[in-house]
Amino acid sequence: MSREISAAALLPSGVPVRFLAEDGTRVDEHGGYAEPPSDRLVEAYRLMVLGRRFDAQATALTKQGRLAVYPSSAGQEACQVASALALTEPDWLFPTYRDSVALVARGLEPGEILTLLRGDAHCGYDPAATRVAPQCTPLATQTLHAAGLAHAMRRRGEEAVAFALIGDGATSEGDFHEALNFAAVFKAPVVFFVQNNGFAISVPFEKQSAAPALAYKGVGYGVRSEQVDGNDALAVLSVLDDAVAHARAGLGPVLVEAHTYRIDAHTNADDATRYRDQAEVEKWRAADPVRRLETYLTAKNLLSDKDIERFRAEAETFAAGVRDTLNADVEPDPMSLFEHVYAVPTRQLAAQRALVAAELEAVEG
Repeated sequence: MSREISAAALLPSGVPVRFLAEDGTRVDEHGGYAEPPSDRLVEAYRLMVLGRRFDAQATALTKQGRLAVYPSSAGQEACQVASALALTEPDWLFPTYRDSVALVARGLEPGEILTLLRGDAHCGYDPAATRVAPQCTPLATQTLHAAGLAHAMRRRGEEAVAFALIGDGATSEGDFHEALNFAAVFKAPVVFFVQNNGFAISVPFEKQSAAPALAYKGVGYGVRSEQVDGNDALAVLSVLDDAVAHARAGLGPVLVEAHTYRIDAHTNADDATRYRDQAEVEKWRAADPVRRLETYLTAKNLLSDKDIERFRAEAETFAAGVRDTLNADVEPDPMSLFEHVYAVPTRQLAAQRALVAAELEAVEG
């Protein structure tokens, strides 16, 4: 009997949790989750406006040759911003390559965030200082890092949480399943947040998994799970707040799946018209998370026209700063190629470093 009760407690809601309909009106489908305070919702809106403008600017910079590649998260702003707002300063964020807006919302400098995508370095910021792991390109490897770090923090007596952002394609990787199993067994304080945006590059969800929802994948490992409307900022923030509190209280990991959509292509190198119809894209544009939250806050008199203008002006100023930073040419140090490869350099690496140093000295001489 106890096993049945425990299993039931792990199951996600039958339908995604949501507070707002696509038109921004209030609905009663939130499953008892508490609505976030008004000031946090206004801040979420401000960061979503900022994040969308940042995303558009970064996309434009790829066309100007200032970025090698950029994976847009347009349409996923509610997920990106809520991920940052749900965390406190001591918590760790483990992002993927598509989560630059989450890093902006976390307060990192745009130039440092885009260093990876520009090709200057593997990571442009200090992970230890920012509590943000390097953006991860290999699918699902960051889930293991998050689970391990969360376990270590718990053993040290720290009340911090690790938060791993994941795409739907990553749930098909072995690392994802190993991380869930480890985290559940050791009750590691980690939240696994799957942004199911409909496609793993060009592979649609229905060709990835036969599960009714990815959230159900947590149940078999003993991980409490939930699914949420990823374009409803109220719902995402409320569910993530609850998940982080659950993990922080020592009750074990949580798996949350957000149902959202990738409006733009996989990256600027991808032609999404080859595998999806424009009508599908337009359908999801109607569920725009920024407009949905704006409509709700305006109707509640929590957001005025002046506020909207002010936030948009802030976003334009921010985008101009991103342009200025990325338009400045970088003079990379060739010797930095050998840094951060091994904690203690191997003999082979030391020999390679000496060879490059000698060649540079010969050229300069």
